[in-house]
Amino acid sequence: MRRNLLKMISYYKPYIGTFMLDMFFAFLASAISLIIPLAVRYITVNVHTMDSETALKQVITIGIILIVLVAVQLAANYYISYVGHVMGAKMEYNMRSEIFAHYQKLSFSFYDEQKVGSLMSRITSDLFDITELLHHGPENIAISFIKIVGAFIILFCISKYLTLAAFILLPFMFAFAFFLNKRMKRAFKENRVKIADINTQIEDNLSGIRVVKSFANEDIEKGKFKQGNDAFLKAKKHSYFYMGFFHSGMTAFTLLINIVVIMAGGVLMAKKIVEVSDFVTFLLYINIFTDPIRTLIDFTEQFQNGYSGFERFMEILDIEPDIVDRPDAVELKDVKGDIRFEDVSFKYKDSAHRVLRHINLDVKAGSYVALVGSSGGGKTTLCSLIPRFYEVTNGSISIDGKDIRDVTLKSLRNNIGIVQQDVYLFAGTVYENILYGKPDATREEVVEAAKLANAHEFIESLPNGYDTDIGQRGVKLSGGQKQRLSIARVFLKNPPILIFDEATSALDNESENIVKESLEKLAHNRTTFVIAHRLSTIKNAERILVLTENGIEETGTHDELMAKNGIYAQLYKWAR
Repeated sequence: MRRNLLKMISYYKPYIGTFMLDMFFAFLASAISLIIPLAVRYITVNVHTMDSETALKQVITIGIILIVLVAVQLAANYYISYVGHVMGAKMEYNMRSEIFAHYQKLSFSFYDEQKVGSLMSRITSDLFDITELLHHGPENIAISFIKIVGAFIILFCISKYLTLAAFILLPFMFAFAFFLNKRMKRAFKENRVKIADINTQIEDNLSGIRVVKSFANEDIEKGKFKQGNDAFLKAKKHSYFYMGFFHSGMTAFTLLINIVVIMAGGVLMAKKIVEVSDFVTFLLYINIFTDPIRTLIDFTEQFQNGYSGFERFMEILDIEPDIVDRPDAVELKDVKGDIRFEDVSFKYKDSAHRVLRHINLDVKAGSYVALVGSSGGGKTTLCSLIPRFYEVTNGSISIDGKDIRDVTLKSLRNNIGIVQQDVYLFAGTVYENILYGKPDATREEVVEAAKLANAHEFIESLPNGYDTDIGQRGVKLSGGQKQRLSIARVFLKNPPILIFDEATSALDNESENIVKESLEKLAHNRTTFVIAHRLSTIKNAERILVLTENGIEETGTHDELMAKNGIYAQLYKWAR
């Protein structure tokens, strides 16, 4: 907790000047609140003994002073409410930027285990509660501190007996608060987990809404959502049980303090130990004294909300990226495309089973290599090791004689282009999606890349051409059109190494032929790996590798492998 609190405090550093002014105005506003009851005491004790003219002047003077003080308090509260909230928003901005940047560093292994909805909740709702705490927390503590200390000093000066009566219940109140605080913390953390689960369900449902509707499974989705929603409601009820008990108990304590003071005041006035004017002033200050206690009650709930969110925030920041640049990593430049696998083995973190075993492979620059084999044989995994989406478990991979672990990730991936079966297009325009391949490209370069990908013609037929919005994930385009945009993106990137991961398997024959032509054009004079289920599409490959759980079992051209009548020949016959 100490480490988390120190980290939380560090977010104030860029705004220390604003924060100090915020605290100053909080103290000022609180101090003014303490002055008003003193004016009441002065009037009740002194003014009624003066002649009417003097009394009138005194009341007017006091009124003017109080109005000025109210104006000062108004300005102080405005600063707290406006500038203080803007400071909180900037801190939220910084924290969101930090966690988003951290998300970008984490490897595929992390995302294999995570749900998007849960990650979203950590960067949205969690952060809002954290910044509410960071802004209002110190401010509430400062206001409460000066009011409690100031009221105590004034109360003690008025009557030490009444002060003793007022404070006699405080130890019990704090013990009660401490007891419930721990339980509230656990309950609020559980709320965070449940709302993250609901966000995951919503994201999953909305992303797959076409599948839901195609199977007419809306009722099943409602049932799944109801289950998660019920769990969230149960967790909320649990937290509200403790929160309700806490609030009602603390409110009862503050009322009991008033009752004890009234009873003690009655006795002390009867015995002529306390004056009526002092008793009235004391009651006014008791309200000022109990008001910050109520503020601290609200702060406790706010702290539990914000701190439980911050713990979840830190859980993500504490995850170290498992694939990073080495301290002495160099830029990968002037890439020819010679790729060598030396005794490469790989297994996923959560599996004792090795996906790849002792792979030895030498691919010369400009080669066109096809990977075939049954599902689960490790074809995609092998290709994912080249750009270091995953790290080899044993062995090494080198490009142009350089171990890929000795070069920077950015330069490595800048030299590799990937076209996948499941094309991901971002919400935005056609132009923006192609430009993603090379953000500093000119419009002419984008158009040229589209022409090379056989995409220019269909793009021009769209309502706004290159500036047509394609919707979430390119929903307004056909499968072939989306695939050609992804190829245009790689054409624009112009990398020396290519990976085609079943890039045509989901297309109809007409679209496949167009895309295949684009891919062959793209692959010209580049080192190319092609993963294919449709074996007819890779008959002309210079080299075909048959990958199984035992490693590379067969290698050769189509004709050579068919002549062997081995695994490849059987796969080809079944495919036909």
